Amino acid sequence: MAFATHAPYPAGRPRRLRRTDWSRRLVREHEVTVNDLIWPLFVIEGEKTRQPVASMPGVERVSIDELLRDVEEAVALGIPAISLFPNTPDDLRTADAREAWNPDNLVCRAVRAVKERFGDAIGVMTDVALDPYTAHGQDGLINDEGEVLNDETIEALVKQALNQAAAGCDIIGPSDMMDGRVAAIRAALEEAGHKHVHIMAYTAKYASAFYGPFRDAVGSGARLQGDKRTYQMDPANAREALREAAMDVAEGADSIMVKPGMPYLDIVRLLKDNVTLPVFAYQVSGEYAMLKAACANGWLEERKVVMESLVAFRRAGADGILTYFARDVARWLAQEKGS
Repeated sequence: MAFATHAPYPAGRPRRLRRTDWSRRLVREHEVTVNDLIWPLFVIEGEKTRQPVASMPGVERVSIDELLRDVEEAVALGIPAISLFPNTPDDLRTADAREAWNPDNLVCRAVRAVKERFGDAIGVMTDVALDPYTAHGQDGLINDEGEVLNDETIEALVKQALNQAAAGCDIIGPSDMMDGRVAAIRAALEEAGHKHVHIMAYTAKYASAFYGPFRDAVGSGARLQGDKRTYQMDPANAREALREAAMDVAEGADSIMVKPGMPYLDIVRLLKDNVTLPVFAYQVSGEYAMLKAACANGWLEERKVVMESLVAFRRAGADGILTYFARDVARWLAQEKGS
């Protein structure tokens, strides 16, 4: 990278631009706004129910009536979208994941409730993967040998996506990492008349060790048989993300995602530099839990470190961020605006 010439010290003093608050604000290259946020939320059966997720302090599984209270605040704060993840009752988790395309399943009822109450005041994203519905905890269907089947899983994912679109979701988020699933979902959505539903593809989803608290939250961790390395990406690989992105773009994705976020900022930048679609990043449960634990111990100052982490996403090229800190960040930004 070639750098422009700069006057040598003392004619050149970079600290001039850092000396005052107004000057720092004037030359600031990146910032986080409420418009950059998607808030992931976990839903459970019941009424007036909030269950704390032990491994994610401050995060709760909420019943649909409580979800509406949270979404009401999100709308008031200006958060553009939420992403819903169900904790499916154990007796509905089966080998064939058929609850995923039940029109009255938990996530579909949650979507309908949010859209009926708030309409287009907020976007609703739903996750397309089978792990909340399988007895074995894998994102796809498996054979007797435990192999995750690609093409058979795609057929199930299409039914799941159509079910969620019919419930009223605005964004479909295929997080399964099966080959060809974006094309199949896009074709099915078009044929069914859901031409306005976005697809935010989990394009570079890595077989990461940072997902543990999320799996606790949706109830799939304890039942997971085997691992997910045959379909999620190897954390050692970067160029592979470009191949995945090329496929998702060609197959009809509207935006792409990198998951996890902070350990993969290089991948965010790689995709931003090579793809014209919006690029999102997911600050996953392990990242959230790590920061919360350090802050709870007094080792880090929460507000400052969270905002710094999100600025890093924006600096790397993320157009938006899925983060469990979304409500906190929106509140902080509102306080700054009002001060």
